[in-house]
Amino acid sequence: MYILSDKIWFPPIELASPEGIVAIGGDLSVERLLLAYKSGIFPWYNEGEPIIWHCPDKRMVLFPEKLKISKSMQQIIRKKTFKITFNTRFEEVLTNCKTIHRKDQGGTWITSEMQQAYCKLHELGFAKSVEVWLDDTLVGGLYGIDLGTVFCGESMFSKKSNASKIGFIYLVEKLKKENYKLLDCQLYTNHLASLGAEEITRTEFLKYL
Repeated sequence: MYILSDKIWFPPIELASPEGIVAIGGDLSVERLLLAYKSGIFPWYNEGEPIIWHCPDKRMVLFPEKLKISKSMQQIIRKKTFKITFNTRFEEVLTNCKTIHRKDQGGTWITSEMQQAYCKLHELGFAKSVEVWLDDTLVGGLYGIDLGTVFCGESMFSKKSNASKIGFIYLVEKLKKENYKLLDCQLYTNHLASLGAEEITRTEFLKYL
């Protein structure tokens, strides 16, 4: 297992553990985070733990042209109950992702250190958000890292049924129009699979970066 120092560097991805752990330690500086995402690596750890850098062997991704929108979701979108904005309330979205109660999850993986780091990335134009509004209330959203042709999704939240799903759909439609190669969803969930996301190998994923 590689222990990172102050040097902005990661070991070869091929040396990741069977669980997809590339290294431990280091920091969440802008330089290291950007190198990580451009290398297919992301931080994922709990408060009080050292930073753990991951690059799983199977990567959940969504190719924009493969987005699946159910008939029920199409009806909700047509009703225009929700309003969608892009990158107007990044810190609020991130805070909600951190504090929202999630079923079957004891706490958040978004540490205070991570919150500060991603806000810095937002200030520099790399971290971006999607906001979902019901009237003038923020009821859903998501955020991630924009690499120009790949968007790396990080987290989402929903305070109203289907709010985060609609935000996700609008994001994918936007990425499609702007000719993005894919949306990185990191790890498999049934929810993402229902929207058209699929697992590809680490080797195949890295070709898109």
